[in-house]
Amino acid sequence: MKRSLSDRPSAPLSRTFAGVLASLALVSASHAASYEQVLPEQSRIGFGFQQMGVAMEGSFRRFASELKFDPAVPAEARATIEVEIGSVDTGSDEGDEEVARKTWFNTGDFPVARFESTAVKALGGDRYEVAGTLTIKGTTRDVVVPARFTPQGDVGVFEGELGIRRGDFSIGEGAWRAFDVVANEVVIKFRIAAAAR
Repeated sequence: MKRSLSDRPSAPLSRTFAGVLASLALVSASHAASYEQVLPEQSRIGFGFQQMGVAMEGSFRRFASELKFDPAVPAEARATIEVEIGSVDTGSDEGDEEVARKTWFNTGDFPVARFESTAVKALGGDRYEVAGTLTIKGTTRDVVVPARFTPQGDVGVFEGELGIRRGDFSIGEGAWRAFDVVANEVVIKFRIAAAAR
């Protein structure tokens, strides 16, 4: 005698279906997370440049960030970063004092550098382009920042590098306008960690 579909055991199928639904719920939940609480202790902003052909690096000890990012709707993301230029760490006290002077960053008149996003474009995978404005030493330029986003549990990590020309922001005046000793190209490196809401 043939058994109809209704006569066949349904428990395994029900458990499988329930498992699929649970998995979909987890995926949806992960995509719905909005990363907004920046974690300063897990974040870093640094820079690299060439001096007399030698690679040099530094960082900033203090900066403030505001972030709102949902991977499901990246076009609605926004970010603001303000860096306290006087907190620069070049690796030596002498270097820190030198770059704070009027010739370089002029931190007395321009204590803060600021980035503010204007648009975010998803490139696929974990890659994004963040368009915005960068203001250093009173000069504002449009920039496009390539960034990677990696979820790590309840924390999302944004990492990337942005190449700028110091001459565009008058970083290095007088004799330092020439690029024979300190190169024009500077790479800003960042890692911003934020907790999901």
